[in-house]
Parts: sequence; C-alpha cells; structure tokens
Amino acid sequence: MKIITTSDWHLGNLFHGNDRLPEHKHFLSWLLTQVEEQQPDALLIAGDVFDNGNPSAASQSTYYEFLADAIQKCQQMQIIITAGNHDSASRLEAPRPLLTRHKVEIRGVVHRYWMTDDKGGNWQIDYEDLMIPITGKNGDNAVVLAVPYLRSDVVQNASYSQGVNNFLRTLTAKAREKHPGLPLVMMAHMYATGADIAKNDASEKIIIGGQEEVNMEGWADHPDYLTCGHIHKRQHIWNTDWARYTGSILPMSFAEKNYTHGIDLVTIEKGMKPNVKQLVYQPQHQLVILPEDDTELTPKKLQKLIDEKLKNRIHGERDEHFDYVTLKVKLEKISNDDIKALENLVDEKNAVLCKIQKIIPMTDIQTITGQQSLKSIEDILDRDPMDTLKEAFFIKHSAEMNEQQEAMLVELINGIKNESND
Repeated sequence: MKIITTSDWHLGNLFHGNDRLPEHKHFLSWLLTQVEEQQPDALLIAGDVFDNGNPSAASQSTYYEFLADAIQKCQQMQIIITAGNHDSASRLEAPRPLLTRHKVEIRGVVHRYWMTDDKGGNWQIDYEDLMIPITGKNGDNAVVLAVPYLRSDVVQNASYSQGVNNFLRTLTAKAREKHPGLPLVMMAHMYATGADIAKNDASEKIIIGGQEEVNMEGWADHPDYLTCGHIHKRQHIWNTDWARYTGSILPMSFAEKNYTHGIDLVTIEKGMKPNVKQLVYQPQHQLVILPEDDTELTPKKLQKLIDEKLKNRIHGERDEHFDYVTLKVKLEKISNDDIKALENLVDEKNAVLCKIQKIIPMTDIQTITGQQSLKSIEDILDRDPMDTLKEAFFIKHSAEMNEQQEAMLVELINGIKNESND
C-alpha cells in the first residue's frame, strides 16, 4: 500500500507582503504530477491547509480545484484531510457530506455523542469517527486515524501534553480493538517535544514555556506510522523511529532558508516497518540572504555581491522563478542614500527585496545602557524602562539621545509612575 503524506500548505499566505498563490499553484501542479505517477492508495494532508481561518475566495478555489483534479488523476485514491491550528475547523469540515461521496474525508473537529448511564449520562468522544479504513489496489487494508489539531477544550486535562497523549493513546487502543491486525497510520498536528524549529524569525507559533509540547516518548503500543503537521522542518519526532514531520511545502520565513521541501511516500507491506521516501520539491522562488554570514561589507562591496549573486531581468521583466532577497547591513556604516541605492539595484534584478535586516552590534547597545543581555521574563520586568527607550532610539536613529531628549523621557516616565501610584 502506498500513501502520500503532506502538511502545512498555508494557502493564502503572504510572504513579506507578496501573494504566494502562484507559488501554491506551482506546488499543487507538481503534487498532481506525483499523484499521477505514483498512483497512491491514499493522500493525507495533516493540517494547516490554509494560512488563516478566513481564507480568500481565490485560496479556496485553488484548494477545491486541486481536489477535483486529484480525484480525476487517481480515481481509486482516498484523500484524507485534517484541520491544523491555522485552519477554521468548522469551515474546513463544512463540505464533508459532499466530499465524502468523492472519496475525500475531512476531519476538522472532534465530535461527541451523548451516552446515557445510571447517573443521567455524559458526553463521550466519538473516536470511531476518526478511524477511516482504506483499501489498496492489491486488496490490502489499513486504517487511518485522522486527528485534527486538538484544542484545550477537547483534551480537557490539567496538562495539555498529557491530555493529548491520553487522547492519541485511547484512539489507538480503540482502533486496535475494532480493527485487529490492520496497520494503523495516524495523522496529527502538534508540537512534539524535542522538535527542531527555526529559532530566529520563526513563523512556527510555539507558546512560551512549552505548555503545548507533547512528549511522545515511551509509547509502546503506538501506531505503525504517524505523519505530523505543525513543524515546518522535515524530521523524525524526537526519540521515535515511527513518527515524522513531513515539513511545510514552502519556506515560511528566511530562517527556514535551508529546509528541504516536498512530500513523503510511505509504503506499507504486511509484517514490515513502513518505508518512507521523501519526494523533493523545489519551490518556485529561492530565498537569498546577502551576505550569508555576518561579514561587514561596505555599500560598494554589497552592491558588487548583489551583482554577482542575483540574475538580471530579461527584457526588464521578472520571470516566474525570481528570488526573494534579504540584505544584511550594519547601520553605523551605511547611510539612507546607500540603502536606497541598494533597493534600486535589487529592483533591477530578477528578484524581490523582502527586507533589509539592520544589524546593530550588541556591544554598542550595551555601551549605551550598561545592561547585560536579557535572559528571562523577570529581567524584562525588572529592567529600567529608560534603558529600553535608549536602545530603541539608537536602533531608529543610529545615534544616542542628547541630554534634553533624555530629560524629557525621564519626566514622562516619572509622570506615568506617579499616576499609577495615585
């Protein structure tokens, strides 16, 4: 049995203000080619289909066009889609009755039913609704456990991690009981403990403190395979050899510049561990950071680097494979005129300038305020607000406050403190 897994499409995403719909169509066209060539028995999309809960009409049209085309390309294929934290669960599941008739199963929300007992009754989770049997071309059977992003109102546990663990393990146990001997493939959308995420400029929204981390360690009777969404870097889930993040289809920030993108082809044979092969996708636009390291370049050297690394436009027009570019500059060595000249130069290339990253040496900031680096929330709360204002002023103007400006801010801060004490 062959299964294609993917996640984190983020249809409708804007990249530094640039509409990515053409990029998504480029990926979906490539994915249709893979579906046609591989003829898989199932296609699993593990959450964050859309970038937000109220996607544009164009994004939704692209999504439904893909589903229609995929059904035509591989008519025996089952498509199973779950909601991620970026999706509107109810909106995603709304067309479920219609799509089910076309072998497309949607699980946006976890349903419940009322169970009557001696004490009156209570609400029970409908675990069977999340169990979706699939049959391969050769007659083999498996069960997909389709788990949408679990919000705190679903798990209802003092510890979110423990609540998710209880949910996943209960679902797996019930599936083993209902479908004995069949391979179980789970799809989920969560932040697993130990996941490698982009630390700087990351678009993966992880709650501070890690209270949403889910520890997958020590699960003896786990599914045969787990494909997971939410983390954008393709990787094994920590301390497992049976669970993996497929990764996002496009880089969501420059911090994800070196990620590989694509889909996973999972082959399941009776009595053997699932075999996983990545089918690599080359995004339509490459991310370029100049310079790549923290080398300090003069404006002229940076202009030379731009000429060397970026291709020229053809007949004055960008082609469909232009680059997204970030320039790194040191503020104390570059003027506004220099920055404008750099912007104009990039604009002549087959590229789009996304941002200019203005680097302030930390030694300069610490010289201004005499502060050490902040290491905790307490450091921020206990810090003199004047130090923060000095730093912000220096970053904005590349110069220190004069005595008059500093005196005005001290008076303002003292006034606020006095009002708070009244």
